[in-house]
Amino acid sequence: MLNNVKTVGLLTLLTLLLVFIGGVLGGQGGALIALILAGVMNIGSYWFSDKIVLRMYKGQEVTSGVLYDVVKELCQRNDLIMPKVYLLPQSTPNAFATGRNPEHAVVAATQGLQEILTREELMGVMAHEMSHVRHRDILIGSVAATIAGAISFLANMAQWSLLFGGGGDDEDGGGNMVAMIATMIFAPMAAMLVQMAVSRSREFAADRGGAELCGNPHYLANALGKLELANRQHPMPHVNDATAHMFIVNPLSGKNLQKLFSTHPPIQERIQRLQAMA
Repeated sequence: MLNNVKTVGLLTLLTLLLVFIGGVLGGQGGALIALILAGVMNIGSYWFSDKIVLRMYKGQEVTSGVLYDVVKELCQRNDLIMPKVYLLPQSTPNAFATGRNPEHAVVAATQGLQEILTREELMGVMAHEMSHVRHRDILIGSVAATIAGAISFLANMAQWSLLFGGGGDDEDGGGNMVAMIATMIFAPMAAMLVQMAVSRSREFAADRGGAELCGNPHYLANALGKLELANRQHPMPHVNDATAHMFIVNPLSGKNLQKLFSTHPPIQERIQRLQAMA
C-alpha cells in the first residue's frame, strides 16, 4: 500500500513539474503540445514494446520445460491469466515482463537464469515478474515515461528558442534568460530522477507481490543474491539502456556510471525487506 501511495505521489510530482516547466518555457500551450507528442510516442511503445524487446534479445517462445511449468503453476495457484513465456539465449541470468495488459503479457527469462537457480528460486523470480503483470506496472512506467518525455521535449524547445533569439524583451529578457537556462539544465535531470524513483518503487512492490504469489519470500531473496553476483561478474552484453529498467536486476550493474542513476533499488535492501516478510 505504501509503495502505491508513493507511486501516485511521484507521478503527481512529475505532472506538477511538467506544468511548471510549461509555464516557464512555453506557457500552457507548450506544455500541452509536449504532453501530446510524448504521449503519442509512448503509446506506440506501450503497444509494441513486447515485440520490440523480444526481437532485440532474440527471445523464443516456449510451451514446455521448467520455465514454462513454473509460470503455469504460479498462474494456476493464484488464478492468474497465463502469459506467453519466452526464453532468451543470453548466459547472464536475468528476467523481465512486458506486454500492455495481463491479457497480452509476456514473461521472459535468460538461459543463464535456469542454469544457476533452483526450481524454488526460479519460481520466486517468475512470481516477481507476474506481480509486475498483475499490477500493470508496464502501464505505470509508460505514464511516467510520457510525462518525463514531455519535460525533455520542452527543454529542447527552450534550447532552440535561445538559439534563434528567444527569451523575452529587453526589460525582462535577462530574468527570462536565466530562468530558461536553469530550467533547460535541471528540468530533464529532475524528471529522470523522479521517473527512476517510480521504477524503484514498483520493484519493491513487485518483490512483495512476488513473495505472496509464490508463498515464500526466501525463494526470491535467495535468487536476488545470486543474480546480483552473476551480473556484477558477467554483465549482459549488448544491453539497450532504454530497456534496462525492465529486468529484475540491473543488467548494467557492471558499469559504474549507471549506479548514479539506477532504475533499481539496492539488492541488499530488497533482500532485507523480503527476509523481514518471512
